[in-house]
Amino acid sequence: MATITVLLALAAGPGFPEGSPEHRYEIELALDAAGHPDAAAWAADPEPWRARRIVPGAEPEAGDVQHDPDHGWSIRFYGRVAEGPDAPETQFDCGAEPVRPGEHVTVTEPDGAAFAYRVVGIA
Repeated sequence: MATITVLLALAAGPGFPEGSPEHRYEIELALDAAGHPDAAAWAADPEPWRARRIVPGAEPEAGDVQHDPDHGWSIRFYGRVAEGPDAPETQFDCGAEPVRPGEHVTVTEPDGAAFAYRVVGIA
């Protein structure tokens, strides 16, 4: 199954009650027939699904998408300090709605802060 790039912009969260279009994620995913991230396609794909975190004043941070059947979807960023195999990752939850422009995704940072991101594009 082919992957697409999902573009997310910060809609709201701690310190950003009005959101911030400059805070973004670009996440490569394959979607199933219902429009949700496809865990089977992720497991079958020999290539990592790329992700980037973009924040003002910093270089984009590169990473890859991970899936765990028990814990869901996350992003592992290269170069972040990890303390063993259970180091926290950036979690993302697409919710019950299909991934499409206008829908929201919850992104939870390793420190537990949760942010709402709006799907602003699919490429």
